[in-house]
This record gives sequence, C-alpha cells and structure tokens, in this order.
Amino acid sequence: MKDDGRPLFLRIAEQIEGSIVDGSLAEEAQVPSTNELAAFHRINPATAAKGVNQLVADGVLYKRRGIGMFVATGARTLLLERRREEFAQEYLAPLLAEARKLGMDADQVRKMIDTWEEA
Repeated sequence: MKDDGRPLFLRIAEQIEGSIVDGSLAEEAQVPSTNELAAFHRINPATAAKGVNQLVADGVLYKRRGIGMFVATGARTLLLERRREEFAQEYLAPLLAEARKLGMDADQVRKMIDTWEEA
C-alpha cells in the first residue's frame, strides 16, 4: 500500500471502499478479517481493525457476531453518492471558479468538455 502521508487505517478503509465501488466486493459479501488485512499489509491488527470499524460506523460494513464483517446492503450506492459529492467539491468547484475568472459560463464549460470528450 502506497504511503501517501494519510493514516494507515484510512487507507485500509479506502481500499475496502474501492473494492465495493468497483464491484469486487458485493453487497452482503464477507470482507477479509482484520488479521488477514494486517498480515497482507504487514501492519498491526489494531490498525486494520480501526479502518474496518470506521466503515462500520459509516454504515458500509456490519458485523455478524462470531462470523465476521460483511458489506451492508446499499453500501455501494452510499459510497457512490459520497464520492460524487467529493468529486464535485474537489474538481467541479475549482473548475467553475476558474471558468468564472476567465469569463466563461456553465454552457461554455459544457461545450469545452464535450469537445475534449470527442477528441
């Protein structure tokens, strides 16, 4: 796992989220145990557990006592909605702010995007 300066537990959580979003972990599928995650990433099991527990708190995973952690029903939709909002904040807001500085309106930006897609 690439060290990008963010805490390991967040990177574990994001990796699991990514697997849910891309479909490799389906709803109601069992996720790897914290011990499996810890062994795979060579990290402390408590760190892996912190990432998994964050996903439980977010409603993405749930625990079946004595069995393990599973992907919650609706988790993919929840994650997609959250990522779309993050995308808008991270990319669209700055894009539109810069467009306004250049005297462009939303229609001009749309046309520019369409032109780039066709190229």
